[in-house]
Amino acid sequence: MNESIVLMVEEHENIRRMLKVVRSMCRGLLRGEEVNQEDFSAAIDFIRNYADHHHHKKEEDYLFKAMVANMGRIAENLVSHGMLVEHDLGRGHVLALSEALQRYRENPSDDNKLDIIAEAMGYAALLDRHIEKENTVVYPFAERSLPVEVFAEVNASSAAFEAGEAERAAREKYEKLLDTLEAKYQPAA
Repeated sequence: MNESIVLMVEEHENIRRMLKVVRSMCRGLLRGEEVNQEDFSAAIDFIRNYADHHHHKKEEDYLFKAMVANMGRIAENLVSHGMLVEHDLGRGHVLALSEALQRYRENPSDDNKLDIIAEAMGYAALLDRHIEKENTVVYPFAERSLPVEVFAEVNASSAAFEAGEAERAAREKYEKLLDTLEAKYQPAA
């Protein structure tokens, strides 16, 4: 397996861990717990900066571009009409979650709490299915079909991105945040 794919699969595991935390947070709301605005904001921060900026950036800027440029119409359809659409749908859920959280701050109503649950769970369900497709279909397809020299470029670009000081610091920050929230919410396995 290529180094960039190994890394992306590892990041998927961290993202799935956060999805379990989000699910656990929502389960608590269903049981009558108050909305912990700080923890939901921290989860949104993780999603936007680790899952989207850090992880999706490598997919979108390196792997997916290489697939579209080198693998023909099937890859273009898979990427442009599948994976990128799902990335945007996820961003939509996160924006709506952030807006629902803001509305709840201003008016802690049941309707606003319901919107928090709906958008958080919509994101979690979408991303869990999305990750499964990438791990079992998209990444293996790319590894079978991309020329070795093209994958070497993807690996080099991904490694250079990861080596940046800001990215290393972000990765450490968000992995620590994940550990903290996971310990607090003890999501079901």
